[in-house]
Amino acid sequence: MKCFSRYLPYLFRPSSTILSSSCHTEADIISTVEFNSTGELLATGDKGGRVVVFQREQESKNQPHRRGEYNVYSTFQSHEPEFDYLKSLEIEEKINKIRWLPQQNAAYFLLSTNDKTVKLWKVSERDKRPEGYNLKDEEGRIRDPTTITALRVPVLQPMDLMVEATPRRVFSNAHTYHINSISVNSDYETYMSTDDLRINLWNLEITNRSFNIVDIKPANMEMLTEVITAAEFQPSQCNTFVYSSSKGSIRLCDMRASALCDNHSKLFEEPEDPSNRSFFSEIISSISDVKFSHSGRYLMTRDYLTVKVWDLNMESKPLETYQVHDYLRSKLCSLYENDCIFDKFECVWNGSDSVIMTGSYNNFFRMFDRNTKRDVTLEASRENSKPRAILKPRKVCVGGKRRKDEISVDSLDFSKKILHSAWHPSENIIAVAATNNLYIFQDKVN
Repeated sequence: MKCFSRYLPYLFRPSSTILSSSCHTEADIISTVEFNSTGELLATGDKGGRVVVFQREQESKNQPHRRGEYNVYSTFQSHEPEFDYLKSLEIEEKINKIRWLPQQNAAYFLLSTNDKTVKLWKVSERDKRPEGYNLKDEEGRIRDPTTITALRVPVLQPMDLMVEATPRRVFSNAHTYHINSISVNSDYETYMSTDDLRINLWNLEITNRSFNIVDIKPANMEMLTEVITAAEFQPSQCNTFVYSSSKGSIRLCDMRASALCDNHSKLFEEPEDPSNRSFFSEIISSISDVKFSHSGRYLMTRDYLTVKVWDLNMESKPLETYQVHDYLRSKLCSLYENDCIFDKFECVWNGSDSVIMTGSYNNFFRMFDRNTKRDVTLEASRENSKPRAILKPRKVCVGGKRRKDEISVDSLDFSKKILHSAWHPSENIIAVAATNNLYIFQDKVN
């Protein structure tokens, strides 16, 4: 028996929906969130290896305001804990990433990965069952051939709707190091999986081999100076992809140039100001996430303190830089001691590439409007999420006199953090994961 009680929906609308339970274990912590290409489905993965798929309510004439609600559609165990006997290593079941494939028929397909293995899952509906077999009875037992005296034509009978999740492909044994990201190509035939030192290209139909397209492993591991932190395909050009590194650089590669893309086509890297260099400079410059804009023209990267937007035609410096939580710059020493400085925050675009969102501590998440240059800090908490309530902007006080609606930087809770989030591909609906809680917020509906 597996408990999915944390996904029993608390239907708080229209500003937010919370899907959670009051108590949780380590396995319940959400580790990835992803909308499908239409936004009708939302998938989450957790540290227990489970995938939960939510489906958006269909609009009805009687209750048009229920359109934004997401309810549990399917739950399944994607990965189990394993043990590598050759290396004496335990492989966690934690889901690192989920990526949806474009819908081609009535079924849905998604890729999920833990540290070592990628799986392709099919999620489909069944509302009919076959009856009237010749060689089997209604319970499925094989009938005695001597008792069969007539030929029957099997028929399909209606049944209660059932959602099935079945594994269709298992892509394994190709990564020595931990997989940190997967990305589906725009040709819908291939995808890539990325670990700390290598990027592999897979065909979705072939599971027993992949092609290595990037390998930064040095001959002597003592010479290792950086690792790959994330990678993604360009949304419309199947030959182009980018990968980021722990040194704060982004490399754009073209698979038409050579089979092995160790030599990049473009390098996006901001020169460091020597006057600001400190012990923590290299750690906080490590890029934790990289995302192409929907148009394919821009790149967005997230490091520990900032979000940067890069123009693909300008490698020298970022087009825009947004400070996420610059008030933590004086707290880097304590953040290093409690390992928070190694947290990997994600960043997302809205559907029109005009607004970007990323997470912070104390269950805060930040939004930046690229057109107006306005930004806002919001909090994902059950106390602030009342029915039809509007989220109030939060402000952090660095020092001096604190106003009534501000929170002191010294009272921030670093155990509460928004690492994973997703934005609906066409509407202003966002999903934010805070520990074991999934918050779904939407624009105010008049």
